Amino acid sequence: MPLFFLIAGIFHPEKTNFVIIKKRVKQILVPYFLWSFLLYFFWLFVGRNYGESSFIELSPYKNLIGIFFAQGDKEYMNWEIPMWFLPSIFLTFLIFWIIKRIIKKERNRILLSIAFGIIGFVIPRIWDVSLIWSLDVSLTSLIFYVFGYYSKKYWVYKKFEWEKTSLFILFILHILCSIFLLQKVDMYRSNYGNEILFILNAFVGVLFWCNLLRVFKFLSFLSFFGKNTIPILAMQLRSLTVIKLILLIFLGTSVFNFNELEKVMLVFFQLLIMYPILLLINKYLPILNGKN
Repeated sequence: MPLFFLIAGIFHPEKTNFVIIKKRVKQILVPYFLWSFLLYFFWLFVGRNYGESSFIELSPYKNLIGIFFAQGDKEYMNWEIPMWFLPSIFLTFLIFWIIKRIIKKERNRILLSIAFGIIGFVIPRIWDVSLIWSLDVSLTSLIFYVFGYYSKKYWVYKKFEWEKTSLFILFILHILCSIFLLQKVDMYRSNYGNEILFILNAFVGVLFWCNLLRVFKFLSFLSFFGKNTIPILAMQLRSLTVIKLILLIFLGTSVFNFNELEKVMLVFFQLLIMYPILLLINKYLPILNGKN
């Protein structure tokens, strides 16, 4: 998740006019609501009658509210929890847009963004409530968003002679931070474990993966999926449902406990299932991908 927020910061526009906001609404919020209603009605008439959803009593009314609130866990977003990310990243964009518009000095913008980030960490510690559009997460994510915006000219576009050496160092640091963190991180539920280690590991991890993709050009085929992240976000769980259905038919079991290697393999098959659908969306319904 920090990687997504940081990349969004890299592409934050230099201008601060209202045309930019309108453009981001079309790119993020319009596809969010279109996909959310599609997923909600699929859940209402089909999804809630099968799998885990069939064993828990869920309110269709609360799940409808969840489309607009974009928080509240399974009780409000059983139709597709991962969709929380889109309103949250729009809020992050909007907050930084306001900061840029009213504060002229770069240093003060950075300091205020860090202060907001700290507030985002503090809120879930003192107040056990889910905020609309994950406002606390959006505040926390400003740390990564602003870093992406102000650092892109130093490490995204410049070529370094010591790239492969730095990649190895970042890999070791990433492993060490992950070992010491020893706790599941879930930004949707504002679970960060140790906040300092979380930030450190996030930055090290982001730098590692971005440098890996820059050094090894053969991974460039992933750019297609990078241009279709919204439909992938919306369809990832439904594609997993298709895979589980196939496994149910061939293996005769409906209970699955996948190990880490199997999860990596599942991602490959999920993307394979979604690929032709992504092509159709881009050709006939680009609005579902935030395009005209």
